[in-house]
Formats: sequence, C-alpha cells, structure tokens
Amino acid sequence: MNNEIQTILSNYQSDRTRLMDMLWDVQLQQGYISDEAISSLAKGLEIAKDDVRETLTFYHFFHDKPFGKHKVYLCDTTIAKMGGYDEVRDTLSKEIGTAFNSVDETGVFGLGDANCIGLSDQEPAMMVDNVVFTKLTPAKVKDIISGLKSGKTAENIANPENIDSKELAYVENMVDANIKTESQVLFKANRDYKSILQTCLDKHIPEEVIEEITLANLRGRGGAGFPTGMKWKFGREAEGAEKYIICNADEGEPGTFKDRVLLSHSPKDVLLGMIAAAYAVGSRHGIIYLRAEYWYLKDFLQQQIQDFRDEGLLGKNILGSKLEFDIRIQMGAGAYVCGDETALIESCEGKRGTPRVKPPYPINQGYLGMPTSVNNVETLAAASYIIEKGGDWYEEMGTDDSTGTRLLSVSGDCENPGIYEIEWGTTLNEVLEMIGAKDAKAVQISGPAGDTLSVKLDGEREFCYSDLSCNGSLMVFNQSRDLLNVVRDFEKFFVEESCGICVPCRAGGVDLLHKMERFIDGRGCQQDIEEITTWSKLLKGTSRCGLGTAAPNPILATLEKFPEIYQEKLVEQKGPLLPSFDMDDALSAHELAYKKLTQEEA
Repeated sequence: MNNEIQTILSNYQSDRTRLMDMLWDVQLQQGYISDEAISSLAKGLEIAKDDVRETLTFYHFFHDKPFGKHKVYLCDTTIAKMGGYDEVRDTLSKEIGTAFNSVDETGVFGLGDANCIGLSDQEPAMMVDNVVFTKLTPAKVKDIISGLKSGKTAENIANPENIDSKELAYVENMVDANIKTESQVLFKANRDYKSILQTCLDKHIPEEVIEEITLANLRGRGGAGFPTGMKWKFGREAEGAEKYIICNADEGEPGTFKDRVLLSHSPKDVLLGMIAAAYAVGSRHGIIYLRAEYWYLKDFLQQQIQDFRDEGLLGKNILGSKLEFDIRIQMGAGAYVCGDETALIESCEGKRGTPRVKPPYPINQGYLGMPTSVNNVETLAAASYIIEKGGDWYEEMGTDDSTGTRLLSVSGDCENPGIYEIEWGTTLNEVLEMIGAKDAKAVQISGPAGDTLSVKLDGEREFCYSDLSCNGSLMVFNQSRDLLNVVRDFEKFFVEESCGICVPCRAGGVDLLHKMERFIDGRGCQQDIEEITTWSKLLKGTSRCGLGTAAPNPILATLEKFPEIYQEKLVEQKGPLLPSFDMDDALSAHELAYKKLTQEEA
C-alpha cells in the first residue's frame, strides 16, 4: 500500500462510510482511480475490491482510467442548446483536438458531456477541473483552452485576482446570483444568528419548535411537499442511538439552481435551519450533501460552518445549552438519482446511489440505520425564519394550503432569467409577465420530472400545492422551439441518469426515447402513441423510485397539451409492422451476423 493511500485512509480513520471522500482524494491526487488504488483502499477498509469498484463506477465524475490532466465537461441540457451551444461544442472539440467523451492524444485533456450543472440562467456553461465557466462563446472557449495549454490552471483563468476560495467574492467572480426580486422571506441581509438561536433555545423546548413549524404549514421545497413539522415530529418520536439531519443539496433537476444561490448568498440561513431541526429532533450530527457540480462552493461553505463554530453556534454545549450538534459536507460525484433521499443516504454511506425500497422511511431508518431527517436547502432556510418570526407570520403569506413563498429558478426564452421569490397563489401569467416572457408557448415546471404547461391553456393556473406544485424550476419555450426535440432531450436525460436497478426504468426509459426519435424522424404512427400510453402506466406503477415514475411525464404532458406536434408527424401504418421497422436493415444485420458466425466456425 503506497503512502498516499495510507494517508487518505488515516485521514478518515479507515471508515467504510467515507469511501466517497477517499475516492475523491485519490482522484484529485492521481488524476484517476487506478486498480492499485482500488486494491489499497479495499485492503485498508477490509472490503472486496468489487465493493470499491461498484461505488466508483456508479458516479459520472469518478474515473477508473486516465481522463486527462484537465477534465472538461460541457453542459448539454435542452436550455444550453437554445443559445450558441453548437458553436461552443464544436470549438471545444477543435481546440482540444478530440471528440467528446474521449481523451486527446497528449493525455492532457479529457472532454465530456455533463447533464445540468445548475447554471441554466447563464448557459452555455462548462466545468473544468471543478471550476465553472459561464456564458460561453467560441472566443471565450479559445482563450480558456489556450490558457490551459500554456500551463495555467482552470483556477488561474477563472480567478485571475487570486481571491480566496473561502470568500463570497470568489464565487461571484465565476457565477452570477441573478436574484431578481426583493426579499419577502428569504435572502434577508444582516441577520443576528446568535441572537435568533439564543432566543429559540431559551424560550422554546423542542416540541414547541416543531409546533411553530407545523403552525407555519411549511412543506418540503424539494418536490414532494411533505409537511416539515410532521417529519420533525416523527423524527423526535423515532427511537435510535443517534439521529441525523441531512441537507439535500444535490440539486440535479435540470433547470433548477435556486439552492445554489441560497448556498452562496444565504448559507447561514440554511445552517441555522439545520440547527433548529437538530434541536427539534434530538440530533448531534448534520451532513450537507453537496453535488459535485457545486464543488466551487465547498471552501466557502466550509468557512461558513467554521464561522458558526467560532461563534459557539455549532459544537458542544451550543450557547451554553445542552445542545450538541455539528455539520460536515459530503461531496457527491455526479448522479441525478441521489436527489432521492434514500439514494442520497446510500451515497453518504459510501455506496452506489441506489434508491431503497420504502418503507421503512429514512425518518425511522435512514443513515446508518438511524432516524434521519432529510430536508431540502430551501426548506431549511425557510425554517430559520419561522423560528425567528413565528408560524403565524409565515402562515399569513400564500394560500390556505400553500403558505409562505416559493423560489423559482427561471431560464429559457425570457428577458430576465434568474431567481424569483413569489408568494404561493401567483398565476403562471403573472410570473411570465414578471420575467419578460413575451412569446411563450410552453413552460416546463419542476424540471423534466415535472409538468409541461401550455401558456394558452394554463396561464391562469396558480402556483400552489393543489394546482401547480412546482419544485422550483421553470423553463420557458417560445413559439420557435420544437417541443419534440425538447421532450427527446428530457427522455435522454432520464435514460442516462437511471441507476439501472429496476427493469421498468432501465428498459422502459430507453423504449420511450426510441419512440420520441421515431416521431422526430417522421416514422411514428398511432400504434406508437398507444404504446407510449400503455408503457407509461407500467413505468409509473412499477418503478422503484421517482426517476422511473417521472420518465413518461414529458411525453404524456405534451401529448395532452400539444397533440398537434405528434399528429403532424404521424404516418400511416400498413400491415402488422410499424413504419419505423426497416426490413432491409434487419435482414442486412442478420446476414452480417450469420457471415461472421460462419467465418468464425471455419
């Protein structure tokens, strides 16, 4: 076992659950995770080599073979493709000298695609060695690659003034916050966190904190909308030697970036929300699961955590009370499915991000089998204001069943993409006017997993849990956009991000993608539409987690709201075979296979 691996193992006390961190450390030191490193980690952790390999091969950003000194990933979402993407992509390939998803001849550059990296309001965008570059143009790409070839690091290029990565200015130098509305609840400046927490600890027992969150009717802002007060109540009542609070910052839904902005511009709101949850539930341990695409936030967030420790807001006997609680950051490695709370927990334990079968639910058996409350970034930030101002204050905003405000990550065809805070009850038309979407045809809410809205049919619908239950993503498409291509991109995303553990999602997603490709190619027929409907019901009823359940949504929604985009592509089916079936191609493939077989036998 080499000294570097031994040091890494020692840094984590050879704790099997910290395998994700160890793999990152190895890759950052050596460029990739070699067979020798895998063997050394397995030996040090007393597990099989296949267990180590099983984890590392699951995640997009881990490599078990060299992938260049500089790892370049271009975001390829449907939003990215709406503005200069093709020119940027071609320029990257030409300047680096290799095709995508390969390594150049010199071994200096690895060039790959990436799904949404949380920058939909400033596309085209890419990551280079965990540093991000936004608003790309061919000229900007040439300058970046030229700089790397001359010996500069991505950090040098993105941060020429050498700003400390622990400072907000470092983050702002790379990424625009684009906060477009005045604060109603979130993003308040100059909060006295120490005073807020001291008052909470002095005047409220844990059960009273839960009562305030329940009175506020705060519901989870990650998508499911589960009542936060109820989750914390269940957590307090659950039995376990330890209890855990996890902040889900794996913001992987394409078009969503609100949590990124909260983490950069209101990080201590989130930390205070975690402390409140810990006090309510009875937890000593907190984890922020931060997606790898937000690596450039890591040092900044670590400093915010240290600030709280220095002020006595984290650690033992917090502010003189019996409360003991601390927080660590767990980096992901590129897996959309880890947005599922059980997959996220598996990843925190150093394993593949495979969703668990429920029940049991994490609030009873979560991280390390202990009661675990997993809350979204926005949920925790909102909770920090509720413990300061009370549930009554929060409940006055929004609607009867949807209280408070909602952050929207707005991108696509509008004049002012960015972050908007709206009260629940605001209509789609009001939002479109607010963001300057003057020629909108369709709006995708909650990312590909959500719903496709027709501006004509749905304009007066309201954002609330009983109507448009939006998870925070809002992508706008104007009259010029080909919605079939948009849907195809969404289906491709689901195929690429499936964990593959259950057949309905693994196979069904591919079949739905093929159906979309048939329509785009003008080879779809009525039977294809009927099969899409039938297969979608099966996916929704039998998939293990939300990814497979949501995969049919873009097709089903556009079939309902925009049937004409399919009807105008329909061709007549003649005979029992689908129009998409090419008999000559099938026979040709059979003849080639037969010829190869006979040659091998000879």
